[in-house]
Amino acid sequence: MRFFNVLALTIGLATPALAGVDEALDNHILPELASFAAAADDLAEAAQADCRAPAVRPAFQATFDAWMPIADLRLGPSETGALSIAFWPDPRGFTQRTLTRLIADDDPITGDVEGYAEVSIAARGLFALEMLLYDPDLADYTPDSTACRLVTTIAGDLDRQADDLATAWTGFADTLRTAGEPENATYLARDEAVRAIYTQILSSLAFTEDQRLGAPMGSFDRPRPARAEARRSGRSLRNVVLAAQTARDLATELAGHDLPETDAALEHVRTAAGRVGDPAFQDVTDPQARLRVEVLQQAVGSLSAAIQTEIGARLGIAPGFNSQDGD
Repeated sequence: MRFFNVLALTIGLATPALAGVDEALDNHILPELASFAAAADDLAEAAQADCRAPAVRPAFQATFDAWMPIADLRLGPSETGALSIAFWPDPRGFTQRTLTRLIADDDPITGDVEGYAEVSIAARGLFALEMLLYDPDLADYTPDSTACRLVTTIAGDLDRQADDLATAWTGFADTLRTAGEPENATYLARDEAVRAIYTQILSSLAFTEDQRLGAPMGSFDRPRPARAEARRSGRSLRNVVLAAQTARDLATELAGHDLPETDAALEHVRTAAGRVGDPAFQDVTDPQARLRVEVLQQAVGSLSAAIQTEIGARLGIAPGFNSQDGD
């Protein structure tokens, strides 16, 4: 897939050493990780107080909002840590099958927060909670049910994961800050930290184009609305806009200067999003509705192009495609 392969980057001699790395860490990545950890804690408390779906949904939505500014980081601790927080895409329906089995078997692990870390990642994190809280076949559970207990357990497990991820990043941030220093075995050159963060920005937008928008659109003859991200909770469109906002915010911190073309491109994304009728993309089977989603997809591509122009050109970073990129 393109979003896995899009960024084989080369750095020119004009690249300023560690331009904006401290700002990206201190003004975006680390505070957003802390905000997510705080939101996950609130979610765990809400589920503990009342595990029924209507009671937990507001805290779930707030936690997902807090996740989006760091959702697409696949760097350092997030390279593996994000997988069990947000297991998606899931085209084969592993999450639903695993949760259904746990409930049907009344598995004791459904009440074991500490032991739940050993459960398949398909049954952990935000998308497992979304399934339990919003799926019509699962969400109508009673307070004394296995499903209710499972919601509390998954929320508690998510709280722990969020804390662990934030803690791990406090150490990894120093690895980025000290790129090129003799004791740094991860980033051997000082400009590699800039490249690492810049890569995350563009790969996030590619993921939004290819998966958040491309997956539900499928092909014209075969749209796949059931593959929309967080469709059950009605977050598909919201996640696209939040991902675009995050890319702009992180790009601005990395650049250290105003990005007028990027800001204008983000406004274009917002305008295009405002014309989409269904926030869960379930109307892409209609040609006119599909066209509006295609326009949004193009707007996200334009945002990526603007960032490449305003940051990549100034830093001497040229995006390319690696040898694994397919057609």
